[in-house]
Amino acid sequence: MAMAFKMATTGMWVTDECKNSYMEMKWKKVHRYIVYKIDEKSRLVTVDKVGGPGENYEDFAAALPKDDCRYAVFDFDFVTVDNCRKSKIFFIAWSPTESRIRAKILYATSKAGLRRVLDGISYELQATDPTEMGIDLIKDRAK
Repeated sequence: MAMAFKMATTGMWVTDECKNSYMEMKWKKVHRYIVYKIDEKSRLVTVDKVGGPGENYEDFAAALPKDDCRYAVFDFDFVTVDNCRKSKIFFIAWSPTESRIRAKILYATSKAGLRRVLDGISYELQATDPTEMGIDLIKDRAK
């Protein structure tokens, strides 16, 4: 497996699959969302789950674990008041209150490295429960 980018602050590596999946989502629109996880043993950031283009926000929210941290990107499509179709990509740092302290620290210190690899993120959210990343909040930010 080729390693694409190293996160200097934590010694984590971001796999090529992470960037390639993101680019497919951004340019080809073949994914609605991507969930990333850190494998603590191998020290790799990998793709955990991918949502197809027909999936919606509820599918995305259900893909996040209730008791473990994750990073995610969500491609939000909307129509402006001028009737123009637009798309904004949201980066979400998911750190539920039920997750382990060690995982929260690891994800918090590794976030910047993954964000550097994922070029073109429109907005970033930090969420500890589903209400902090609700669809209404995403709609408000995307305007």
